[in-house]
Amino acid sequence: MEFTKYYFLGIGGIGMSALARYFNSKGYQVAGYDRNESNLTTTLQFEGIQICYEPESNLIPLSFRDAKNTLIVITPAIPTNHPQLIYFQENGFTIKKRAEVLGEITRQGKAICIAGTHGKTTTSTIAAHLLYQSQVSCNAFLGGVSNNYNTNLLLSKDSNLFVVEADEYDRSFHQLSPYMAVITSVDADHLDVYQTPEAFRKSFEFFTSLIRPNGVLLLRKDLNIQPQLQKGVKLYTYSLDDGGDFYAENIKKINNKFHFDFVTPTERIADVCLKIPIRINIENSVAAMAIAWLNGVSNEEIRTGIASYSGIYRRFNIVYKSDKVVFMDDYAHHPKELKASISSIKELFPGRKITGIFQPHLYSRTRDFASDFAEALSGLDELILLDIYPARELPIEGVTSEKIFQEVKLKNKILCTKADLLPLLKEKNIDVLVTFGAGDIDKLVPEIKKQLKESNR
Repeated sequence: MEFTKYYFLGIGGIGMSALARYFNSKGYQVAGYDRNESNLTTTLQFEGIQICYEPESNLIPLSFRDAKNTLIVITPAIPTNHPQLIYFQENGFTIKKRAEVLGEITRQGKAICIAGTHGKTTTSTIAAHLLYQSQVSCNAFLGGVSNNYNTNLLLSKDSNLFVVEADEYDRSFHQLSPYMAVITSVDADHLDVYQTPEAFRKSFEFFTSLIRPNGVLLLRKDLNIQPQLQKGVKLYTYSLDDGGDFYAENIKKINNKFHFDFVTPTERIADVCLKIPIRINIENSVAAMAIAWLNGVSNEEIRTGIASYSGIYRRFNIVYKSDKVVFMDDYAHHPKELKASISSIKELFPGRKITGIFQPHLYSRTRDFASDFAEALSGLDELILLDIYPARELPIEGVTSEKIFQEVKLKNKILCTKADLLPLLKEKNIDVLVTFGAGDIDKLVPEIKKQLKESNR
């Protein structure tokens, strides 16, 4: 790329921050705007990246007002009337979406693109870890902060592999050119963009057509899509324990860890140990191990890598644990994710009372899947339902958390504002507490933890 400076509108997003880190690591000047200060933006500032938190154009640093040398990278969450965006548009700056820039970077090597409604962040993070700790190595732009590396960006001097989370929102993943691709799921989402489940499904079919000739598609078994593959692209399937080209067998839970055999088309890697005791992560691990195996990671490196995998920030994170209470935090924000998360937590803590705090994410998603959310949340023992986090959206008339709440089949349920949550929890008899959601619910986690500790629970 011909630019020497990069300015990010929405730099605090997980995908945007990885790109910002990438250019910063390469010695380019990097700055940006975000609406909210967070742990991630604070870390970026510590790494030397300038960030402002107000939208006024006069806050753009002077050194980033050179249209010839500065590329503006935007996220879809930035509104069209954003003052800084308007300034850049009116002054002839080159403006690109995050996915366009990511696509340009990854075309410099071989991109391993992990797509799917859910499972992609975990799968891509495990795959990146398996490759990175092996002799193969890799670069990675992750959709979450890896607990193994405390970052969402991995860089290698020795590898031309790029592990990338392929985001389906706004058809962003159509900007990529995969060498290998994984599709974990195609459950309808983002209907504010796609309008119909059929259009959503077809976008994944188009994504498969982008895989380079002689590349690889790894597809979860029995997914309802018809791949459109170029000449020479090999198709493999995987499952948790239901066959395909790659799957797990002899699954056992020993000392809160999963042990299983990893079955490939030609061999078996016996007694793989996954220390994250969540069953759905076996399936994600199978996909990640398949990618590692197809890229020449040795059997022993696969076994060692899975055993050392430590998870992702906000994916089944145990925040606090005492003799009386367990407090977990999870990013689940789609009905299928919620259902899988709740099922896994109940399996992890059998016989214990599970209290879930859920913050719905987006008015449109709440409108489209209210009944599905209610069904998933009915698997809890107790529900505390917060207001909708709007993210990039304006309110939709008649769409509130009440829409979900009415259909939840629980006696123990309550609607609550964020402001009233801590006082409410103080009065509750908590056993296992879980926060769910993709909005700003994570900002409440430290205070909840502090309150639980101070109350000697």
